[in-house]
Amino acid sequence: MTRTFTATLQPLDTTIPDPALIVLIGAAGSGKSTFAATWNPSQVLELDAFRAMVSDEAGDQQATADAVAALRTVLEARLTRKKTTVVDATNCERAVRAGLVQAARRHGVPAVAVLMGTPVSLCVIRQTARTPDRAVPADTVRAQHTAATTAFPGLRGEGFDHVVFADQLHRLEPLLQRASDTRRADLGWDGNPGLGSLLLVRRVFGDAVLPLWRWAEGSTLAGGDRVAEITLGADRLILALRENVDGQGDYGFDLLTACPVDDECTAPAWAPAHSVTTLLDALTGHLANAPDIVCTVHGDGDDQEADAPEDDLQVPYADEAA
Repeated sequence: MTRTFTATLQPLDTTIPDPALIVLIGAAGSGKSTFAATWNPSQVLELDAFRAMVSDEAGDQQATADAVAALRTVLEARLTRKKTTVVDATNCERAVRAGLVQAARRHGVPAVAVLMGTPVSLCVIRQTARTPDRAVPADTVRAQHTAATTAFPGLRGEGFDHVVFADQLHRLEPLLQRASDTRRADLGWDGNPGLGSLLLVRRVFGDAVLPLWRWAEGSTLAGGDRVAEITLGADRLILALRENVDGQGDYGFDLLTACPVDDECTAPAWAPAHSVTTLLDALTGHLANAPDIVCTVHGDGDDQEADAPEDDLQVPYADEAA
């Protein structure tokens, strides 16, 4: 990518001490958040995230003052502890940068300016892929880009100890190292138990359900297949792990639901659970008319001659799963 900042007599700098206050500078859409993600999440203070914290809307510009105040409070707490901190905001205004440099000076932490060299045309194009509440008008993006470009030669004079171009930094290794460590922990390769069978659960349903997931060991509800529950407060979903889906040896989950044929039937009926959306549909009543629900007594409605269930499936299914 061609850098859009004009050359100066300043020497090329790639130094980022630890600890440091790292100030990302660039227009909306220049890739700041992607670059910031190469640091640990706890080290990154993203202005949009603070807007969301105070207003529930990351793009709520009217919440900016409160968001900045909250961000500064966390920043002061981290710098007091000499923790490396990344400020993910446009930081195109000199007054904003001055406040950040002063905070670093108060706590004896080096201040590093990291400039995003993304062409303004690309920054503008990227706004079209954002949701309306996050998209920044093209004129604003261009103004931000101009301000960042104009600021570059004077950043040393503003008090930054290091001025660095993002495209000169090697940040892929720490990103991959963190991802590798997480993966090794999930697989139990770090000496801990790991996720085990929950790896498949996460792959199908995502991280959110993992703390709510409990295997109902010994349950015979699913005809010998392993049964699990997702429980939160009064809500409860019951699933079965199928290890030979469609006779092809594939793994998958079925969700316990009501019989699609007889409203009075209390025998277990199962619907394929392809993703977390299936779980949501079950809770909101949108799964009732799914065409692929199969009752252990009545089949799917087209096969009324289904074999009778085993004796242990005659009991109410919610109790049997426990």
